[in-house]
Amino acid sequence: MRRLLFAPFVAVLLAAAPAEAQQLMYQPKNPAFGGFTTNYSWLVQSAQLQNRFEEEDDGFQRDPLADFETTLQRQILNQLSRELISDRFGELDLSQPGTFSFGDFQVEIIPGIDGVSVRVFNLLTGEETVVTIPNSF
Repeated sequence: MRRLLFAPFVAVLLAAAPAEAQQLMYQPKNPAFGGFTTNYSWLVQSAQLQNRFEEEDDGFQRDPLADFETTLQRQILNQLSRELISDRFGELDLSQPGTFSFGDFQVEIIPGIDGVSVRVFNLLTGEETVVTIPNSF
């Protein structure tokens, strides 16, 4: 009886073909990492289909009427500020040092070798802004 159970096992072992193996090699898909160059267009199309972001306007398309309005407003405000300064101080000489007070602000004019520095100091918050106007040659 033992021989009967052992005989099919021996028959299976003798009938089996010899096992073969091969070396596994990794081949990347992306051409940037050594893959086939024909995969490039497929990878780009796949990435574009998966992209969920909308292209933003790069700001180069501007409205000429809005630009004109902004420029006009700036020119009007510049003219008003010039008139206010000339009414308040007369002809302002930036070559002479001086200190002026405007409500909560103190403006100090400091002439120097490189140009004129205008220091604006907020008396309430202690914030200070310095603007240097270079000499024109």
